[in-house]
Amino acid sequence: MTSIPIVDTHMHLWDPAHLSYAWIKDVEVLNRPFLLADYQRAIESQQVAKIVFVQCEADQDQYVQEAEWVTALAKEDPRIAGIVPWAPLEQGDAARDALAAFADNRFIKGIRRIIQYEDDLEFCLRAGFVRGVQLLELFDFHFEICIKGEEQFAGALELVRRCPNVRFILDHIGKPNIVHRELDPWRKQIGELARMENTWCKMSGLVVEADMKHWTLADLQPYIDVAWENFGPDRVMFGGDWPVVTQAAELHKWISTLLTAVSGYSEEERRKLFHDNAISFYRLD
Repeated sequence: MTSIPIVDTHMHLWDPAHLSYAWIKDVEVLNRPFLLADYQRAIESQQVAKIVFVQCEADQDQYVQEAEWVTALAKEDPRIAGIVPWAPLEQGDAARDALAAFADNRFIKGIRRIIQYEDDLEFCLRAGFVRGVQLLELFDFHFEICIKGEEQFAGALELVRRCPNVRFILDHIGKPNIVHRELDPWRKQIGELARMENTWCKMSGLVVEADMKHWTLADLQPYIDVAWENFGPDRVMFGGDWPVVTQAAELHKWISTLLTAVSGYSEEERRKLFHDNAISFYRLD
């Protein structure tokens, strides 16, 4: 437990009776409602002061309804201070109206259009998608990068280069191959991304990329260290990735594990990781 008021920058909520999520239908542990009361139980005694909801891959024709549903929840629970919805960025300039509609919602801070699930390795470099991401600058929205694998990371690097005026955050530290203890080429690619000053990194999702049944802190520590060494104390932030994290650990255990991993950092550095950087990046104040 920490005295720092935690900002959880990566929390999901869903109710399959309200919206459809095709991807969870074959994941038994996730194929049920996960609501605010469940999240409260999951954090146990940890002090979570603010939450950023990140889109959950509801069926694409329901992305507006998902944002509206969570906006209503945010009005019930003031801890929900930010929302990152899906948007059809691949439509290029035609996505402008969808983004403009989101800009009227004070909770919406950025967009996540997942790259990981696309079979085409050039998907994020298609002209329409790049243009859609470039439009985010007009609305002061950032883009959340969710990728997996060396090839997708390479495409994401080029996407960032083509959008120098957009802020990016890398979800789940880029999903390195922790289960097989592979640091390269992920380590080199993290370094390339971090050298672009419009990028940040989210310390989230690590336990799901490890051996989900038998992971240890020792398995995670090298990856935490590499992300920290490259992005530094001002461009990293904590994410719980609940309830996806429950495939490998309870949320409170992931929080306590990361607290142990960074116990050698200064109090100021830990506060930046768990609170200050998120407040600044997501404009939560």
